Amino acid sequence: MRDRLGEFGDATVAVVSFSAPEQVAAYQGRLLAPLDVLIDEQRVAYTAFGLGRGSVLRVWGPKAWWAYAGLLRRGRKFERPTEDTLQLGGDFVIDGEGQVRYAYRSEDPSDRPPVDELIAAVRAAPP
Repeated sequence: MRDRLGEFGDATVAVVSFSAPEQVAAYQGRLLAPLDVLIDEQRVAYTAFGLGRGSVLRVWGPKAWWAYAGLLRRGRKFERPTEDTLQLGGDFVIDGEGQVRYAYRSEDPSDRPPVDELIAAVRAAPP
């Protein structure tokens, strides 16, 4: 997605994380730059957007292992998790009035919507 940020126009693309700021700082420099990262240690946004927790089987099942194997094949190093791996994430488009125009709640850590879908939702949302 980072290589397509220009296609989001003047929209702000941000990542929300429940990790501690010191953990996010190291991760942001390696993997999230130049995205804005918002820290939500209390998971207020996660609750507000209806992002639940996955089961151990769903989060660490075969689909997740295949996704991680693909990352390893592409040169990524395995990093031992340091946080709550069962917390599920999501992707949302919120318009200038604060209305949710697009919501995608992930079913497992590798579940993300296509970038084309996110770009289309941003373009369709009122400013």
